[in-house]
Amino acid sequence: MAEKVGQSFVQPTPSGKEELGKIEVAAEVIEVVAGIAVNEVEGIAATRGNIATGVVERFGKKVHNKGIKSGVTETGEIAIDVFCSVKYGYAIPKVAKEVQTQIRQAIFNMTALETAEVNVHITAIHFEKEETVVHEYN
Repeated sequence: MAEKVGQSFVQPTPSGKEELGKIEVAAEVIEVVAGIAVNEVEGIAATRGNIATGVVERFGKKVHNKGIKSGVTETGEIAIDVFCSVKYGYAIPKVAKEVQTQIRQAIFNMTALETAEVNVHITAIHFEKEETVVHEYN
């Protein structure tokens, strides 16, 4: 995937409409749309962030583009990389395919831009913590 250097994506004019100017969608917008779509997929535990996103989230702000990287392919199309963890017990290929589908649909529905590739990187398996119940006997 290509490096992201202050890039934006030019949105096509809808068919049958008069072109009034150019519409550009920032790469950060694409990443936020993809991040929201990923978190709606059943079986995804979390997306991978860095120290900065962890600190920001501790103060109560939600970082929607955490674990999402966007770029441009050699042909000028959008490429998305998703770094996430899957909950234990879910089929990884099925969850990954659903992530790809959700991201493509969300980006197309919101921006009318086609996505050339969505690369899903499973970085961990998330195990549910068992709650320990302490019984007090008199």
